[in-house]
Amino acid sequence: MEKQFEKYKGIHPGIVLDRELKKRSLKQRPFALSIAEHPQTFNAITKGRRNLNTALALKIEKELQLEEGTLVFLQAYYDIKEEKNKQENSAPDLSLLRQSLFWDTEINRIDWLRQYVAVIERVFERGNNKEKEEITNFYGVEKVQSVLMAKDKKLPLINLK
Repeated sequence: MEKQFEKYKGIHPGIVLDRELKKRSLKQRPFALSIAEHPQTFNAITKGRRNLNTALALKIEKELQLEEGTLVFLQAYYDIKEEKNKQENSAPDLSLLRQSLFWDTEINRIDWLRQYVAVIERVFERGNNKEKEEITNFYGVEKVQSVLMAKDKKLPLINLK
């Protein structure tokens, strides 16, 4: 990987590509067409909304005369960063939740992402305000409200500041 791109590890390669195009005064649409890529797809990549596949990365690197593999490595580092973020945020702060809320299961074995409906319902039926706040922070206000509304539960949400 070129040294100039080392500082971009963990940033979406499309963002880096967009900066590189601007630095070279190249417009996205003509560049995308020059490498036989759909401009809409290319735009989604440069906005970080779509991942950069290896075949396209090689075409871009060749056209921009970048070292082969630079954008592929940036995509890999970005994927690693995203996966680490997912793993870190895979459970709420268990020190704020009473184990007695989950008397029928081991709290450490709960799949917080797959079983979110049951978790939200249980905490909002039996939990205290601190526990409700932690679950709301973990899942987000919209997700909590949608679960509670879907079950026609009129349980009060805590007031988050």
